[in-house]
Amino acid sequence: MSLPGDIRDFLEGYSRIPDEPSLNANLEFYKNVRRCKPDNLLIDSLHEQWKTDYQKLEYKHGYIQWLFPLQEYGMNFEAQPLQKHEIAAMKEDPKVLERLERSYELMLGFYGMQLVSKETGELRRAENWEERYRNLVRAPHNYLRISRILKCLSEFGLERYNAGFLLFVLAEQSAKQQLNTQTIRSSMDRWWANCLRNEQERKWINETIQKVRAQSDFVFTEDAYRDALRRRQETGSFKE
Repeated sequence: MSLPGDIRDFLEGYSRIPDEPSLNANLEFYKNVRRCKPDNLLIDSLHEQWKTDYQKLEYKHGYIQWLFPLQEYGMNFEAQPLQKHEIAAMKEDPKVLERLERSYELMLGFYGMQLVSKETGELRRAENWEERYRNLVRAPHNYLRISRILKCLSEFGLERYNAGFLLFVLAEQSAKQQLNTQTIRSSMDRWWANCLRNEQERKWINETIQKVRAQSDFVFTEDAYRDALRRRQETGSFKE
């Protein structure tokens, strides 16, 4: 199966897109000195005010490009594509990376998930998971958002979160028959699972997903999920 064009561009590091040194909107937003448009909020205020405001997170759309900027255009033309010099500066700022992690946790809560470990990326169900899973199943525009989130995390060297998310969803599908619709599987298999620039990790995750899809007697359990993340943390590899 060929990769979608946006995934190829991402995996190539958007090599054909030049840096524009004069553009700094994303850096300034993540330093909490620029307001996002059209919602006119500083990032710390957005995190605080929208944390459990699921109506806003569902029906507003402009914020997602500010929280998870990429080197590609999206639907909000009041947001700026991420610049290469911004990536370098943001990765050097611990406060910026902390805010990016809070952005991720904000969206996890919206999707019915909770971060257990920042070291491994392990997730678990949130208390309100049933309601939030139902929303995720019936609101497929969120699948594009998830692709954006995973790409953005990769840009900033946070791929442990990608692995934690992808393998958690796989365990939910395989062991619990949750989030197991055709549309979610399609988004996961073609887009989400390829939103990692680490080739070895991307290959292992894709192979594990395809093993679940192809073998009805193979179950990717919660224990297998935690073991995989532990191996990655301890040895730098998912392989046993």
